[in-house]
Formats: sequence, C-alpha cells, structure tokens
Amino acid sequence: MIIRQAFFEGSIHPGREEAFKAYVTEKLLPMWRQFPGVKEVRVLYNIERDAGAPPYPMVLSTMYESREALAAALESPIRYASREMTRELMEMFDGHIHHHVLDMAHG
Repeated sequence: MIIRQAFFEGSIHPGREEAFKAYVTEKLLPMWRQFPGVKEVRVLYNIERDAGAPPYPMVLSTMYESREALAAALESPIRYASREMTRELMEMFDGHIHHHVLDMAHG
C-alpha cells in the first residue's frame, strides 16, 4: 500500500481551531474521500509533541493500492477542486504544507 501524507506545519490562528476543524470536516473531508482509488482517508490533529519538535497541528493521510493509483488521484478533477477549497482553510493557518509518499510495510 502507498500512503501519502500532507503535513500542515505551522499553527492555526488562535481562536480559530474549531472553525479550522469544522471546515476540514464539512468541506474538505468529503472531497478527499472522493479521490479515485483512495482506500482510506485519515485526518489527524496534534494533541502533544516532543519538546523542540516542529508543530504539525494537522496531518492528512490517504492510502492507495499503488503508486499508479496515487498518480491517477493526483491528476483527478476532484483533487484540483480540493486544492482550491484548501486556499480558504489556509486563511486560518500560518505555515505551509509538505507531502510525503510512503510505502507501507507488510508483516
């Protein structure tokens, strides 16, 4: 399985945490679940971290059967629509998003 994770590095604007989470739940999560070939979508919110660790208030994790399935999802119209929708989310966030593609070990 291939896992693609989006790390939101930075901070949600103070007092906007609930609005941020609601926006993700109501607007973005339904779109992410429509990506072609996606097997699993998880949204993870940070509750604590090691001293000195970078701040990741949110991580989006998606799972695909193969790199080809991931590539197809990344080229899909719904992915581009979700990127547009994410722009509004970023108005509540100071920082940036970086992505990692991982191969999940079996066994």
